[in-house]
Amino acid sequence: MTDTQLDTSQRLSLRIAASNLTKEFAGTFNEKTVDRFLVTSYDQFAGRATITRFLPLMAERFARQRLRALAKVEGHHDDGLPTVLFLCVHNAGRSQMAMGFFQHLAGDRAVAWSGGSEPGERVNAAAVAAMAERGIDISAEFPKPWTDETVRAADVVISMGCGDACPIFPGKRYEEWVLEDPAGKSVDAVRPVRDEIERRVRALLDELAVPART
Repeated sequence: MTDTQLDTSQRLSLRIAASNLTKEFAGTFNEKTVDRFLVTSYDQFAGRATITRFLPLMAERFARQRLRALAKVEGHHDDGLPTVLFLCVHNAGRSQMAMGFFQHLAGDRAVAWSGGSEPGERVNAAAVAAMAERGIDISAEFPKPWTDETVRAADVVISMGCGDACPIFPGKRYEEWVLEDPAGKSVDAVRPVRDEIERRVRALLDELAVPART
């Protein structure tokens, strides 16, 4: 990404994002590191986005996640909370529903991230609708790739169908959840997948000794 490729609104939004992140990570990362993560995060989405007005916000959110992960990996900050990374191919259905359930049930007692080996353009609409039936809103989420720092910072990595494309780092706890892909399916067809994901997330929280909301 170069500055000349951005319109005035995007440049302003990215400058605001950079300022927000620089303040948030002051004392942990310098401005140069923050800018690098913001730019590379933006580039992850810019090449495949069909609607560009949300790109700066997506880049800021993704850069924030990556910087928090890096801070944990490098020992700058570790709150001791269990961190789980949910991975699937497009990060549009299964991994998004799993993260949604995990965040809803765990609250601030654990951390969940998600990613994909080949991120799609948007979260599956049937998955969004199925989760909404359970009172969980994942409509503001967006597909994103996994990165080295998020994998390294995770205590548990749950993969769902990404096979050899999923990253392997020594010393991590890995699990493969065999679940039907919701892509192209109706809400009726997605509900059984959603319910199985909830069951597995609840079991995972029990194993991590994280109390789940009732």
